[in-house]
Amino acid sequence: MLARKIAKLLLDKKMTIAVAESCTGGLISHTLTNISGSSKYFKLGLVVYSNQEKSKILKINNKQIKRFGAVSKETALLMAKRVKELARVDIGISATGIAGPSGGSKSKPVGTVFIGIACKNHVSAKKFLFKGTRLEIKNQTKNKALLLVKQCLRNR
Repeated sequence: MLARKIAKLLLDKKMTIAVAESCTGGLISHTLTNISGSSKYFKLGLVVYSNQEKSKILKINNKQIKRFGAVSKETALLMAKRVKELARVDIGISATGIAGPSGGSKSKPVGTVFIGIACKNHVSAKKFLFKGTRLEIKNQTKNKALLLVKQCLRNR
């Protein structure tokens, strides 16, 4: 199981992680903490669903959200960076997207997701377009986020 491999890598490397998620509603945090002993590496999980909470808790400027959108590479980057700083951890991971079935647009259809990762001193975000039901999109997002964490851990 991917989460167990990540847990082992985090423990072996004595690294910690925090999560800021929107479209996944806590699924990434749930998966990472569903392993006994996760308190040794998992420090904080935030579900920042509304733009107001992204601004209030993660200090993402409302102007930035209006300019790029809550579902954007820029917002995902800041979410990952800020949760890492807030929790004082080695890795910050974020997910923001449109899980559907409503809420999509021509430029950002349902299934559009941005996942951000702040690993050590490197911050990046990637765009994905997932297909399926709301739950399938949430699960695909969680799985891709965990793969990015695994890559980060293997490269550090």
